[in-house]
Amino acid sequence: MKDKKVLIKIEDLKQYFPIKKKSVFQKEQYFVRACDGVNLEIYEGETVGLVGESGCGKSTLGRTLLQLYKPTDGRTVYYGTDIFRLNPAYVTDWINKYSNNKRDYLEAKKTRDEKLKAYDAKPEGPEKLLALEEYQIAETAVRVKLYNIAQIFGALILVDDDQTVQKTVMEEFKLKVERAKIHGQTESLKGRPPKKEKLSEEDNKKLEELSKKIEDVENRIEKLLEGVKDHEDFEYYHEKRDSGVNLAMLSESEMRHMRDDLQLIFQDPYSSLNPRLTVGQIITEGLNAHHIFEKGDKKSQDYVMQTMEECGLASYFIHRYPHQFSGGQRQRIGIARSVALQPEFIVCDEAVSALDVSIQSQIINLLLDLKEKANLTYLFISHDLSVIKYISDRVAVMYLGSIVELSETEELYENPLHPYTEALLAAIPTTDVVDKKEIRILEGDIPSPINPPKGCKFHTRCKYATDICKTVTPVWEEARPGHFVACHHKLEIAK
Repeated sequence: MKDKKVLIKIEDLKQYFPIKKKSVFQKEQYFVRACDGVNLEIYEGETVGLVGESGCGKSTLGRTLLQLYKPTDGRTVYYGTDIFRLNPAYVTDWINKYSNNKRDYLEAKKTRDEKLKAYDAKPEGPEKLLALEEYQIAETAVRVKLYNIAQIFGALILVDDDQTVQKTVMEEFKLKVERAKIHGQTESLKGRPPKKEKLSEEDNKKLEELSKKIEDVENRIEKLLEGVKDHEDFEYYHEKRDSGVNLAMLSESEMRHMRDDLQLIFQDPYSSLNPRLTVGQIITEGLNAHHIFEKGDKKSQDYVMQTMEECGLASYFIHRYPHQFSGGQRQRIGIARSVALQPEFIVCDEAVSALDVSIQSQIINLLLDLKEKANLTYLFISHDLSVIKYISDRVAVMYLGSIVELSETEELYENPLHPYTEALLAAIPTTDVVDKKEIRILEGDIPSPINPPKGCKFHTRCKYATDICKTVTPVWEEARPGHFVACHHKLEIAK
């Protein structure tokens, strides 16, 4: 996976929903922690399966990723476009507030270091475990502040002259945005060419001037960095600077501009379609909204009919209404509505769970065919591990708002390292008469996401749980190449 391009990077994503207070005298505000510090990289052209019991936060993660829910905290960086093409307002805001943001980051870093010293000074016992948890919270705060500022400034954080750094980065950003405009790259409308076919002589002259100016600015940045290249953290900061778009910081209008790239296939094929619109109108609605075709464009109907046929729908269905179709056909309409916009990424939110088993395989095969044709990337959400195994390149296992294990599909099914994954796999029914394994149902219910257990969230249902599981949150680590897990007893499970 190291050679693949990261399309979406999720870092410490949190989604908390406030609960209505029972009375005016209630002081404390409670939250449902639907997503609680999720970290995940999704590569271009792959399918990541997201599995877990109902209520674990799978659908919330998918919708928060698409910014249908505004995240409580964390970052979702999208690399299907860049900040120079989109020119989001938050970049200018971060540059203008560079001094304040840098100060906040340095203060968070100082607090983190103090918490680490306090942890080291504590003797073994409950107090040391509590100090470790406080350090981990402080480390998370540093990481969030670092990623936001380092994305734009990189190793320039280490340079002392704030005013010079701020002016230089602002100049570089404006010049690169201007270059994108000349190429016509600020339009992400797929019905029009992403770049101008031919540049005028005047545009070519402007580009030459811009190229010289950008080169001059980048040379000045290199000189600013000369004095800090020997700093121990230089490479770490430097690699954080990239041109990805932080979806969590986009305004509503900016995010609307991104909707054609990031699509959703809903779980319910009945309620997700407007009963008052024909199939043609349902699919055309998004095309008109994103100006891929203007209203009345004769090419629009031909394109819609072609998309319908690619999704297994006869073109003569174009004037029919949703109630005239079966559940499987309705889901094909929903899929056609999404892929018509030629997105880069699609969240499939339990896209086959409401369908008959005989129809599920047809829809899954359709999704695989579309993925291969258009190099689509999927986040496929399901509670069915058999479906996940068939469609996914990698699988992420989610429990009570957190991802507890992540691996390539074959590796995860053959060598689960987390007890929750092991329990889910043990509960899969089988028709294999040779290997007659006993089906073991995972006992107990998921604890309340309002007040999740301390330490490992799964310890209340885990047969391997010990005292450390009840007090210390396990570290997310790479136990095997490409196989990540957060568990204190992963080696015991692997034996």
